[in-house]
Amino acid sequence: MINSEKKHRVVITGMGVVCPTAHDVESFWQGLMSGKSGIAETTIFDASTFPSTFSAEVKDYDYSKYTKNPDIHKDSNRGSGFVIGATVEACKQAGIEVETENPGDSIDRSRLGIYLGAGEGSVDNEVFFDCLAKGWDDENNSMDWQKWAEVAFRDMKPMCELEQEPNMPVCHISLLTGARGPTRSCLTACAASTQAIGEASMMIRSGQADVMIAGGAHSMIHPLGQMGFNRLTALSTRNDDPQTASRPFSATRDGFVLGEGAAVLILESLESAKKRGAKVLAEIVGYGSTADAFRVTDMHEDARGAQAAIRAALADAGVGCEDIDYISTHGTSTAENDSIETKAVKGVFGDYAKNVPLSSIKSMMGHLIGATGAAETISCVMAFRENTIPPTMNLHDADPELDLDYVPNEPRKAELNYIIKESFGFGGQNNVLVLKRYEDD
Repeated sequence: MINSEKKHRVVITGMGVVCPTAHDVESFWQGLMSGKSGIAETTIFDASTFPSTFSAEVKDYDYSKYTKNPDIHKDSNRGSGFVIGATVEACKQAGIEVETENPGDSIDRSRLGIYLGAGEGSVDNEVFFDCLAKGWDDENNSMDWQKWAEVAFRDMKPMCELEQEPNMPVCHISLLTGARGPTRSCLTACAASTQAIGEASMMIRSGQADVMIAGGAHSMIHPLGQMGFNRLTALSTRNDDPQTASRPFSATRDGFVLGEGAAVLILESLESAKKRGAKVLAEIVGYGSTADAFRVTDMHEDARGAQAAIRAALADAGVGCEDIDYISTHGTSTAENDSIETKAVKGVFGDYAKNVPLSSIKSMMGHLIGATGAAETISCVMAFRENTIPPTMNLHDADPELDLDYVPNEPRKAELNYIIKESFGFGGQNNVLVLKRYEDD
C-alpha cells in the first residue's frame, strides 16, 4: 500500500495529447473508436537497411502553432516539441493560463508543479556521425579524438546537445506555464509516465502541491534508438504490412512498433478544482509501484513484480478485483510481455479475471515509450466519458495460451466505474494506477 492516510482527493481536470494518430484528445479518441493506425514506413531517417523499416511517427505537427513565443523553444527536441502542444491543450481544458506574467486563474504558481516521464533527446545525428567519420584514423585503425573534437566544436550546436537531457521537456513546460512548484522528471523506461502520474498524485494527496502537470514525452525514432530495440529483437519486423504489425495478445505477434509523442494530464486536489470551478474528468484513487529485481530486459517469469504492483494499487484504492470494470494493459505485442501480463492479471484476479475486459491501444498508436502510459491514461478517462472500451486491433489469431477478454477489433459499450492502467518497463519497473469515475458528493 502506498499511503493509507489520504489527506486530499486527486482529480483530473485537463488532458492533452500529441501522438501518431492525432494532435488533440478528441481526435485521438475518435481514432481509437475507428481503429485508426498511426503506423507507416519510417521517414524521420532512412531505415531501409534496418530489420524494421516502419514506426509510428507524429506527422504534420508544428509546435509553433501552440505558443506565442516559438523562438524560446526553437531548439527543442522532438519530445519537448510534442509536450508543448499537449500541455497547452491540457491547460486550456483545465482553465490554466499559459504564457502570461499575470495569470488570472487563481492558481498559486509556487504550488503548481510538474512531473514528467521524459525520455532522453536524440543526438544531432548527422553532425554526430559526421564527427565520428571525420575523426576516424584509417592508418592506425582507431579514433583520433583530437580531430573528432575539432569537428565537434566546430559543428555541434550547444542547445541541441543540451536538449539530449531528459529533464528538458519539463523546462519547456515551466517556461509555458510559470510553474514553480515541485518539479520532477523520471525515466523508468516504458513505465515512466504512469509513474509520473502516480507520484504526482501522491504529492497532491500529501499536500505538497495543489496542482501538478503530469505525463510524459519521448521520441526514440532515430538510428540509435531503433538499432537498440532491433538488436534486442523487441520490434516487429512485419515490413510487408506495417499497419497490422502491432498485434497485442495475438498468436502471430512478433514485437512492438516504435512510436513517439507526448501526453499531459492536469492533476489537482478536489478542493482546488472546486474552488476554481474546474470540471472534474475523473479521479485517481490508487497507485502501486514495484520492481521485479530479475533481469534488465525480461519480466519475472511468474509475474511477481507486476502482480505486486496491481495488488498495491488495489489496496491503495481500497477496492477489490470485482470492482474493476476494465484494464488498460501495457500490451506491447511482444511474446513475453503479453503472456506474462496475462499471467499477472490471472494471478491477482483468479477466476474473476475472465469477467474483466482488457485491451491495448498500442495496436493503433504504437509504443510511445516514456509517453505511452499517460496517453493510455487519457484513453481511460475518455472511456469513462463514453462508457466505451477501446479495442485491441489486429487481434484475428487467438493465442490459445492467452484466454482473457481482450476486446478484439471493435470498441465495446460498458458501464465503467473503476479502471486499472498497467505499465511495465525494461529494468523491471512496474507501475499501476486505479482510476474512478468522478461523482460529485
